[in-house]
Amino acid sequence: MKIHEYQAKEILRTHGILTPQGIVVDRIDARLSLAENFGFPLVVKAQIHVGGRGKAGAIRVVSNTRELQIGVAEILAMTVKGLKVKKVLIEKALNIKQQFYLGIIVDRLGQSNALVVSASGGIDIEETAKSAPEKILRILLDNPQKIEEENLAQLASFLKLGSSISSCFIQIVRALFSAYISLDTQLVEINPLVLSNDNQWIACDAKIIIDDNALFRQKELSVLKEEEEDNLLEKEAHLRNLAYVKLNGNIGVIGNGAGLVMATMDEVKRAGGQPADFLDIGGGAKKEVVKNALEIIYMDKDVEGIFINIFGGITRCDEVALGITGILENAPRNIPLVVRLSGTQCEKGREILEHSNLIAVGNMEEGAKKIVSLVNKL
Repeated sequence: MKIHEYQAKEILRTHGILTPQGIVVDRIDARLSLAENFGFPLVVKAQIHVGGRGKAGAIRVVSNTRELQIGVAEILAMTVKGLKVKKVLIEKALNIKQQFYLGIIVDRLGQSNALVVSASGGIDIEETAKSAPEKILRILLDNPQKIEEENLAQLASFLKLGSSISSCFIQIVRALFSAYISLDTQLVEINPLVLSNDNQWIACDAKIIIDDNALFRQKELSVLKEEEEDNLLEKEAHLRNLAYVKLNGNIGVIGNGAGLVMATMDEVKRAGGQPADFLDIGGGAKKEVVKNALEIIYMDKDVEGIFINIFGGITRCDEVALGITGILENAPRNIPLVVRLSGTQCEKGREILEHSNLIAVGNMEEGAKKIVSLVNKL
């Protein structure tokens, strides 16, 4: 479950992490005068569940009342990556000495939690990860529930922090990890974590993703979920009762069972590809479920190839095959499709697919290599 930046910052404040002064508005009204009390310049930021707000013009610095009114009105009228802006956060602009990145994430391959830091925080952190990976430090925790002292020392040393500010930074890492564990999160991120001119550490932006499977333990947070703000593909998939998460790659992945889907995603990455999604059709899926899953994948314009990996237990491979052929007859796009069927009724499933325009493989590794190869040739 994603929450908005302003909600994430409220959580950070309860854990002792400083954030800029700010208010949230959903229209131009008298509350803007409250923001003016912070003193100009101010920052107006769209509150939507997508990245790239700054490059889309949905974050602006304003210097006076007139610019504030125009900025709020124009940003509230925006649609960013298919999502309508319904709220904006107005904050006091900061005097920035340096910007850092600080995040804690679930590391699936390492089967633990990982700390991630960089002294090159800000909107181009993704580009930094690609062009200068040496500027980012990732530490896999030996104990997923605890940060050891040597981990903290390693972070401070990597960032080349002086002793006077190092202790405050370490306090923030501890506070962020406390929030990460106590809230059952999959990710907590401060980007940028700003060191101000007066040597204060301030969370200039914040992102938190909470594990949906743990919401029964986080009832106070579950009320923050706003389905209409989710990625449109995720919303449509959830309406169809599919376990789907949109990712940033170009290879659509479908499997039955969360573990198998994650293993398939890892195999695609090992073969040099990037998964476009996590899509689990679950156990015992009928042809209608498979058809729905494929329709969602085809809706994603980023997808250039599809890998379906099925190990049939209670899921019958012939039902999966019928779902595949049902959508292929009128497929909206001609992109490579690789299928691995194994288990219950797999021979019958393969017979059904025998004359279809797809590629059948015998195992997951072979399938991942094949779809990556086909996509790379496009």
